[in-house]
Amino acid sequence: MSLPLAVSGDSWLHRMPAGRKLLALLVGEVIVAAAARSVAAATVAVVVAAALWSLARVPVRTAWRSLRLILLVATLVGAAQWWYAGGAPAFVVTSQLVVAVAIAVLVTLTTRTSDLLDALDRGLKPLRHLGVDPARVSLTLALAVTSVPVVGGLLGELRQAARARGIRPGPVVLGVPLVVRTLQHADQLGEALAARGVDD
Repeated sequence: MSLPLAVSGDSWLHRMPAGRKLLALLVGEVIVAAAARSVAAATVAVVVAAALWSLARVPVRTAWRSLRLILLVATLVGAAQWWYAGGAPAFVVTSQLVVAVAIAVLVTLTTRTSDLLDALDRGLKPLRHLGVDPARVSLTLALAVTSVPVVGGLLGELRQAARARGIRPGPVVLGVPLVVRTLQHADQLGEALAARGVDD
């Protein structure tokens, strides 16, 4: 069991140091949550995120595989928001959700996992005086960020399996198997970490 691998490339985003990239991600997430509260602001956020993906030159197939899960979730959330609150709030909420996840996934796809862990470990070192283990926290954060592409890949496998059996893939058909596969992945990852001495 391994973490999702970064996509090789020579874009400026690939070359940016992991620490700066994580700092930019943190700032970006705060801006999306705090400022993208109108249709105009949310639209700008979507355009900026799309531009970043384009500049990073991530293959279309990889981008789709990495983002299809959040797009499905955003569609369901948007439909519920539209029903209860109307079109504008639905657009804002779904845009915030998609942009927040998309830029986090982009960071994982353009940064080696080892570099992410090293950058997080360095950034969290001041917390050691408070009894926090930077290595464990950085590993936890890296696992959280890199889990989106993994679950997206599981969703794609389930959709293909459903189509192969002549079943129309939908939320009801895919929901339970996706939860089961995700839990299985978590168990396998836990076993792999335990084998490396990270078991508590």
